[in-house]
Amino acid sequence: MKTSDARKQRTLAAETWRRFRKNKLALAGMIVLITLVLIALSTIVIDLVTDNAIYNNYVIKQNLRLRLQGPSKAHLFGLDEFGRDVLMRMLWAVRYSLFMGTIAIALSTVVGVVLGSIAGYYGKVTDNIIMRFMDVLLAIPSMLLATAIVAALGTSLTNVLIAIAISYVPTFARTVRASVLTIKDQEFIEAARAMGASDFRIIFKYILPNSMAPLIVQSTLGVAGAILSIAGLSFLGLGIQPPTPEWGSMLSSARSYIREGWHITVIPGLGIMITILALNVMGDGLRDALDPRLKN
Repeated sequence: MKTSDARKQRTLAAETWRRFRKNKLALAGMIVLITLVLIALSTIVIDLVTDNAIYNNYVIKQNLRLRLQGPSKAHLFGLDEFGRDVLMRMLWAVRYSLFMGTIAIALSTVVGVVLGSIAGYYGKVTDNIIMRFMDVLLAIPSMLLATAIVAALGTSLTNVLIAIAISYVPTFARTVRASVLTIKDQEFIEAARAMGASDFRIIFKYILPNSMAPLIVQSTLGVAGAILSIAGLSFLGLGIQPPTPEWGSMLSSARSYIREGWHITVIPGLGIMITILALNVMGDGLRDALDPRLKN
């Protein structure tokens, strides 16, 4: 009886965390992600404290006499084709890839939640108009859509964020719409309507909070896809421009020197792979932890 009472007293967050931490792979992914966030924040603080001195002297400063030097004690990840320290550029690149991916997915989540909620709650003509437009966007591969948008708007950080956000809106809109369709006819929603609650209040106070589980999982997986898209755009020359360090642009500029310096392509590639893998396994762990069918 005591065990049963203790389980009932657990909050949803505590129960989710208890289930999540049992998945060692997902927990490892979360640790990697937290480490990357701390690195990104640290580089921002260092730039503020040193007035970009570290960035100017160790991240973008060139030394052509030492170009393509392999990993050593002085430079653990070696030097790139312009004699810049690969380790320092990898560390400073974290904030662009991670934060830009997060911001892009946050924007697409907000727009997708609004459109999906309206489509699912009101249905009929409204649902058809919104979802058919989403279907048109879904028919275009997200990377191709983002490339077309950036090519049309021009290469800048803002345009890259807009392009990535637009390409992921349909995914979030469909996810939220499916949850709203499942929840909107339940008894507690009918009770809220009977008490005179407005549609806005019903959607944002009663329906959306009960739709957060799939949205959290989709957002985590979406960040991984957004980071890959940002790297892809930078690789094609449509994303973050040199000398600003970004994993995709580092790969793009290093591909011509892969025979002379293997490290300048392998190391940025590993950075992208490890980050996306960490986000994916953490997303899978969250999905399992939040799945109501596994609550027993």
